[in-house]
Amino acid sequence: MIDRNVFRELDWYLVGLLILNAALGCLIIYSSSQGQAGHIYLKQIFWVGVSCLGFFLILLVDYKVLVTYSPIFFGAGLVVLASLIFFGRIVGGAKSWFRLGFLGIQPSEIMKILLILMLARIYAEFKKPYVSWARAAAGAGATVIPMALVAMQPDLGTASTYVPLILAALFLAGLNRKTMILLLVAALGLGLFGWNFAFKDYQKKRILTLVSPSRDPQGAGYQIAQSKIAIGSGGFLGKGLKKGTQSQLRFLPARHTDFVFSVLGEEFGFVGVCAALALFSVLLRRLFRSVSLARDRAGIYIIFMVANLLTYQFLVNVLMVVGLFPVTGIPLPFISYGGSSLLVSFLAVGLVVNVKMRRFANI
Repeated sequence: MIDRNVFRELDWYLVGLLILNAALGCLIIYSSSQGQAGHIYLKQIFWVGVSCLGFFLILLVDYKVLVTYSPIFFGAGLVVLASLIFFGRIVGGAKSWFRLGFLGIQPSEIMKILLILMLARIYAEFKKPYVSWARAAAGAGATVIPMALVAMQPDLGTASTYVPLILAALFLAGLNRKTMILLLVAALGLGLFGWNFAFKDYQKKRILTLVSPSRDPQGAGYQIAQSKIAIGSGGFLGKGLKKGTQSQLRFLPARHTDFVFSVLGEEFGFVGVCAALALFSVLLRRLFRSVSLARDRAGIYIIFMVANLLTYQFLVNVLMVVGLFPVTGIPLPFISYGGSSLLVSFLAVGLVVNVKMRRFANI
């Protein structure tokens, strides 16, 4: 349990950045969801409360205990992912949800936390200059299995978010040139296999649309075109809250989820976009700087993987809405509507704070 001395080490500056990003998300969702039934911005506020509770609950247990029991948590997570094949609820074309009363839970999001803990367990005790083949294979296997289960839903966007976790872990563990080349070849082979045997037609269209938006004018091409119009029409200062024509008139699809950044650009303009980018960048900078404050290798792995995960999701979403990356369905951390995504983002940062709080504890 957490004691008073450890509690004094809580990084309130990081907590403040977390709340500010979530508050910005609630504001944009409030604006973008005007006219929709259900007042989804109220649901997002509810999930902010749940996420704050989860954030502080994860601080109660020493992260080393979580790492120690990570194989059990990870195995349970795999069972839940596999059970989605039979009992999952289809949302947005993917069978990736469980319904618990009025709440929808996406286990593939929770798996991000479990995978971080599992990879920290695998690599924390490895202290040689370069990672061994056995350790590399163990980490790759731990990543590929949940990726395959999530891809079967099919949800390739979420599955891809596991990749920066294993890459971050291997980077810290140490990769020699031969291993890097083999990993690149394996990635290329996996990509070719996926394109020919795993990708659905609509997924291929999204990738091809990146090169030629006119290829799918009513699908992904339409989404990207409307997103660019929304961002560009915002100008320097934006059109004002609830005054964006593309979002309020519903030309912009998924405006409170995947394309929430487009609403931000239209209603708050270049100034608002820069402010949001700066706010999130300060959060990421705080996370990466926290790596040096970990008391052991497990803590270093946890912080570095969390920072890379949030960086990846942020960059992919922003590049997606400006047409520089295929439409993947990866939400903007803390900003996009979605309870599971928000909760996992809070829990991930909670792990970082957990490590920092205990940096002076006995190892």
